[in-house]
Amino acid sequence: MNIGILTGGGDCPGLNSVIRAVVRKAIQENHKVIGFRYGWKGILEKDFINLDLFSISGILPKGGTI
Repeated sequence: MNIGILTGGGDCPGLNSVIRAVVRKAIQENHKVIGFRYGWKGILEKDFINLDLFSISGILPKGGTI
């Protein structure tokens, strides 16, 4: 299964921890996760990154949303 993560823009406290949790659980269940860049524009332009344990490492203390 493939899972896509899209945020709607603007800061949302705790969103990085939610993204991290989704990616970690998906990997445990052998699913692939992609993150769309720049909100809906990322879907329309097929602009995304693969989210894995390396890409989510260290995101908890970062401000904003990755």
